[in-house]
Amino acid sequence: MRRAKVVFRNVAKEYQLFESNSEKIKDLILWSKKNRSFLALNKVSFEVYEGETIGVIGVNGSGKSTLSSLLAQVTAPTSGSIQVNGETSLIAISAGLNNQLTGLENIELKGLMLGLKKAEIKRLTPSIAEFADIGEFIQQPVKKYSSGMKARLGFAISVHANPDILVVDEALSVGDETFYKKCLEKINEFKESGKTIFFISHSLSQIGSLADRVLWLHFGEVKEFGESREVIGKYKEFISWYNELEEEEKKAYKAEMLLGQKKSLK
Repeated sequence: MRRAKVVFRNVAKEYQLFESNSEKIKDLILWSKKNRSFLALNKVSFEVYEGETIGVIGVNGSGKSTLSSLLAQVTAPTSGSIQVNGETSLIAISAGLNNQLTGLENIELKGLMLGLKKAEIKRLTPSIAEFADIGEFIQQPVKKYSSGMKARLGFAISVHANPDILVVDEALSVGDETFYKKCLEKINEFKESGKTIFFISHSLSQIGSLADRVLWLHFGEVKEFGESREVIGKYKEFISWYNELEEEEKKAYKAEMLLGQKKSLK
């Protein structure tokens, strides 16, 4: 019997919306609850098993980044329950990196955040620096890095921490072809060793080549979750339908979908 590695049960993540900073401060002081809220995710349920690679797709604003933050336990759900069996590492552009510190200092900082001992970090640093392949920039503050350099360093640190569950959030959308192939090789190594992977991307070709199953998020809710080819096919049909709409029809459709994610707290 396969072991469930990640279980979501009716998970919702709600954020309050403020029209200005003054409203936000007033709410913090008076606890007024007179603002609106936004359901970034609502009634999300799924099970993922040990050794699976799950692709996550959806149009912008569908809740993919919120999902990655919940998976990495960076934030907590507003309601529902999440069960994560193992250590999780999030790979996103600049995730966990301090812009004021150098690349080498960030290796130590993020390594400690991921639970590594200082001696282990020291042992892994040369390999991480080699994998990131950003040259002398490894000794420069991260604020001087391009988005590609940040992604390289973040990916290198995370995979060397050898987590049980790897969450890759658009981290391969930047960088050159050589680095992309290196990342794919590392992800495939993780797959072969039985790691569980969540791969969040707009690239359907990447999703199709890596994922065993695909989760389609649509304006905060699970639209489909199943075999990769089937879900990707349905998603392509939706995108084709959406792209054929007139601009006003697109705006109306999006407004209708977003309306379902907003509610008044008055």
